[in-house]
Amino acid sequence: MNTVVHTAHNVTARALGWLHANRDLGAFDDDATADLNDPDGVYKPLCELALASSLVLREGVAGTAELRAARELLEFSWRQLRRGDLLYERQLRHVLLTDPLETYAHHARGGLRHEALEQLLAQDSATDSMTEVVPNRRLAVANAHRVVGLPRDDDPQDMLRQTWLGRTPQPWALDWYTAYHMTHAVFHVTDWGALPGELPPDVAEYLRNWLPAWFEVWAEAGQWDLIGELLIVGACLPEPWCEPARWELFAGLQHADGLVPRDTEPVDDEPLRRFHDHQHTAVVAAIAGTLTTSRLLGGST
Repeated sequence: MNTVVHTAHNVTARALGWLHANRDLGAFDDDATADLNDPDGVYKPLCELALASSLVLREGVAGTAELRAARELLEFSWRQLRRGDLLYERQLRHVLLTDPLETYAHHARGGLRHEALEQLLAQDSATDSMTEVVPNRRLAVANAHRVVGLPRDDDPQDMLRQTWLGRTPQPWALDWYTAYHMTHAVFHVTDWGALPGELPPDVAEYLRNWLPAWFEVWAEAGQWDLIGELLIVGACLPEPWCEPARWELFAGLQHADGLVPRDTEPVDDEPLRRFHDHQHTAVVAAIAGTLTTSRLLGGST
């Protein structure tokens, strides 16, 4: 497994370096308000950047330069969100939205706190108003409460059983959208690999049996972003699934500058288009490499 550790570590370092070098391409054009015209344009990628950075910092297995880059990326995201004020205003105006809580959780994981927002989130949590959410998303909200430290009586095991994965259906009944839902159910119930024991034994066995087949299917389809997410799932299992051949395939996709293509379509040379098209896959690569390295070195056992 030393080969996988070396490969995964290098993938993380290059992906994180690419995200850091291009971070200004993911900034708001002007002073964003809580009423975002296009939440998926800048806001969502900033959330994902904060997630990857917070996990690199949490696991602590990256090199000194990578840890510094992760800290700077997390602080960059925090500044873009006006140090939490934008999240506070968004939650205050839109009480049923869950994204301010979920975004805040990544920053809170990295030690960046906002007292007024936490008070508001605690109040909203007490009213139990965030219920009309699909099953895997309910797990995301529950985990965000857990990370921030807001007490609730959520039962992640019961929530998991309401998802596609929790019912362990026939494994070929998996389309592209459901595959992403499945991966995220794992991410949230285990808090991104920190709590691998939260996966019930039958679900962990189901994943161990079928991850290799799913990996081959989506690799054949050239869905590189999704196979990166499957590698993260492998790192979240009680006994990590981190096969060298799969990691070599994924690492071989990465460009010299650290970009990881999302699929087989040509990569645009225009810097802004290039960044926005492939930023998510670089985030996935950084997380996959970090969690794989950490688990194989004995973390989150």
